[in-house]
Amino acid sequence: MRKLLSIVLILCGFLSARSQEFRCTVTVNPQKLLTTTQQYGSENDKKIFDAMKQALEDFINGRRWTNMDFQQQEQIECSFSLILSQRTSATDFAGQLTIQLKRPVYNSAYTTGLLNYLEHNSLSFSFNESQPLDFDPNNFSSVLSSVIGYYCYIMLGLYFDSFAPAGGDPFYQLAQQVVQSASASGSSGWDSKHARNRYWFMENHTNSAYASLRNAYYLYHRLGLDMMTRDQEKARQNIIQSLQNIQQAAKTNPGALAIQQFVDVKIQEILSIFTPAPPAEQKQVYDLITAISPVSTVKVRALNQK
Repeated sequence: MRKLLSIVLILCGFLSARSQEFRCTVTVNPQKLLTTTQQYGSENDKKIFDAMKQALEDFINGRRWTNMDFQQQEQIECSFSLILSQRTSATDFAGQLTIQLKRPVYNSAYTTGLLNYLEHNSLSFSFNESQPLDFDPNNFSSVLSSVIGYYCYIMLGLYFDSFAPAGGDPFYQLAQQVVQSASASGSSGWDSKHARNRYWFMENHTNSAYASLRNAYYLYHRLGLDMMTRDQEKARQNIIQSLQNIQQAAKTNPGALAIQQFVDVKIQEILSIFTPAPPAEQKQVYDLITAISPVSTVKVRALNQK
């Protein structure tokens, strides 16, 4: 009996240690509302912003987004920041959304950015604290749940691409389903008419023309950063190869949203990796960045000084 009890306790402890995929922090900033004439500034009105934050964190952290079991230490670190700029009724809001995603680097305490993205257009949505955030990728329920659900799938796609070639496929496909269902609803930000919106971010990761971009995430992270503590020279070569892959994707569409996002989130890290590298490698990286993202050339000019 004691042995059986011990086994049960061990199993209970093991199961309780399993967690959902995300460890996400949500920030809702209403300061623009509280300092203008739209206000809804009473203490009772301000409580809705705390309720919004809690509802979003519960939605992201409490939902099972995959069929995998994550240990608590394996949870994916991310954040959503919503800066509210307009409130037209008690339940109708508008604002800008920023999404950040990080990934641990093998055998180190360092975390690297995978996504740091500010939505180009204002997000208009409804939120009622008495109603739950329902979500189904195939059936549009609300703007807020669709947008947050979409980015959760995008983050999973990026995260798993960084560990295995095309590892993010199933999650990009789910993001595509969200785009299709939300677009059919008439909600803005999901169609192909505008160059910088959710449609194109998804398209850049599902179109086979950008396969080299997808593979760059694996080369850069799993064969690059994760190898740094074992073989720095080989790791740098793999990172250079990842940039060559991105250059190949950029030839298809130099202004692709996902390509510029990769450069934006990685440029300072690339600079820190190659500043102590041999001059030949520095020049190679400088030329690649210049070709991929001419607007980023000034940020790596130090690599072209020798």
